[in-house]
Amino acid sequence: MIMRERLQRIRGKGALRRLALATIAGAAMAAGPAMAQDGKQPDMPPLKIGVLTDMSGVLSSGLGAGSVDGARMAIEDFGGKMFGKPIELVFADHQSKADIGAGVARRWFEQDNVSMIADIGASAVALAVKELVESHKKISINVGASSSDLTGKACSPNTAQWSQDSYMWSNALPKRLVAEGKKKWFLIVQDWAFGHAMQRDVTRVVEAGGGTIVGAVRHPPGLQDYSSILLQAQNSGADAVAFLNAVSDLTNSVKQAKEFGLGADGRQQLVALAFLLTDAHGLGPAMAQGIQFSSVWYWDMNPEARKFSERFMARNKSMPHEAHAGVYSAVAHYLKAVQAVGSTDPAKVMAEMRRNPVKDFYQDNARLREDGRLLRKVYLARMKTPEASKGPWDYYEITGEIPGEQAFRPLSDGACPLVKQ
Repeated sequence: MIMRERLQRIRGKGALRRLALATIAGAAMAAGPAMAQDGKQPDMPPLKIGVLTDMSGVLSSGLGAGSVDGARMAIEDFGGKMFGKPIELVFADHQSKADIGAGVARRWFEQDNVSMIADIGASAVALAVKELVESHKKISINVGASSSDLTGKACSPNTAQWSQDSYMWSNALPKRLVAEGKKKWFLIVQDWAFGHAMQRDVTRVVEAGGGTIVGAVRHPPGLQDYSSILLQAQNSGADAVAFLNAVSDLTNSVKQAKEFGLGADGRQQLVALAFLLTDAHGLGPAMAQGIQFSSVWYWDMNPEARKFSERFMARNKSMPHEAHAGVYSAVAHYLKAVQAVGSTDPAKVMAEMRRNPVKDFYQDNARLREDGRLLRKVYLARMKTPEASKGPWDYYEITGEIPGEQAFRPLSDGACPLVKQ
């Protein structure tokens, strides 16, 4: 494979940010020139894809370079070219700040001719980018961004949500735990768009099942000391303490909860709804054993997933989690659609992406709904004990699965303007 990289420095909000442009000129599994459906090779500029992610902010440990390499691997496996011209990959760090993310997206659309943006990660950034995607007639595929508003009141014909969302995280496992008798819940909430959506959705599920929210505290992203919040949770009488935060905030709060002894006596179940493989690895089985969560994908779930994960591990020295694999899947499906329609026209490409089911190592026969939600199977899981874990990265005990139609929000309930009621 031939790859050329050019680094630029971009000044904004008093900070210097790096934007890397990688041109994939070929691949080890190089294919012949791609052709449109009519057999002709369209005359169009090189296809350019952007990965907008958090590489230095609060979400960087769960997104970042792994999301970029997921896209890079998808381009390589596609053959590196579209209609005879190298596919270009650009990526940038939005630091989980909406203004920075929107600025990068605007520049990509107006100056760099980027056709599609993947990952995004932070929901506030995704909501800001969504407005630019519509006005510039581009496409965004949200993988890490999890607010269910992206397929609800803020849905767009040019966007998709490829992995988990706050509704699914708040619906799948809490519904089962409430049915099992965990009726009183205490919520620890990250104070931004993602956490707010999670709080709304968990409250709905718990109350619908006859339970109550006995307490909820919001904390700023990046908080280091959770002691006062955890004392409230410990003394709340809650049956379940749910962490509605993510990545470093999630691992820090769970670690401190364990140090405080939450859940040690069996009275309170710790529920980490947005729990990712990187969180499991950072905490380890000794610290995180018994924590329950849900997941859309796991590296060891089938032979195809293991094959991809071994390649990813060799390149990145860590196993991929949902977002990394999801970016690969999203980019691969997008490339197939562009090839099929012979154009980057968002209406044509999105229609093709909806027409064809997604079948790969990440999901089997998933379909993209008109509101942008990719309907796919969801897994319920528990963190293994140190005795059950066979070694690093062997952390998930899959305890059940839920069809996508049951795990994700019904199309009629999302208030998406695109859906005829």
